[in-house]
Amino acid sequence: MFPILETDRLILREISKDDAEGIFTCFSNENVTRYYGQDTLKSIEQAEKFVDFFANSYKEEKGIRWGIERKGTHGIIGTIGFNAWLPKHKRAEIGYEIHPEYWRMGYTSEAVWKVTQYGFDELDLTRIGAVVFKDNEASTKLLAKAGFQKEGILRDYMYQNGKAYDTYVYSLLPTN
Repeated sequence: MFPILETDRLILREISKDDAEGIFTCFSNENVTRYYGQDTLKSIEQAEKFVDFFANSYKEEKGIRWGIERKGTHGIIGTIGFNAWLPKHKRAEIGYEIHPEYWRMGYTSEAVWKVTQYGFDELDLTRIGAVVFKDNEASTKLLAKAGFQKEGILRDYMYQNGKAYDTYVYSLLPTN
């Protein structure tokens, strides 16, 4: 059963076919995809494939992705979750995006806090990593605020629009 997480202002829930429009709204926005390593979506069919990808990733225990929904509203404003989830090695990488209309409101920080807590408490992770484009100042600040430590630079690690970019690698370990 897919876990539903709740914060003061958010519900983090399973992504369904009904969320394809919300996925498209985020991933068709170049302000969202420019630091994502993902081509900007051009059609709703591409967004529907994302929904299938997220579902299969969870089923195969390779990742888990929640839709971010504000309490009292209908429809997601972004997604958050773990990629490269390796239960045997007790690690995963966190990834997230939120529509620019909801930037700088604390929603992403709230979701990151809840998802990392879930990763340590329920998935028994001992390491949560993050890979971020060096130019993505908002995300690097968010991760630092959440307690992630910068470990180094991965040179030419991610491609965006056919060009290689350096990324920072971060990690968060549980506090005992």
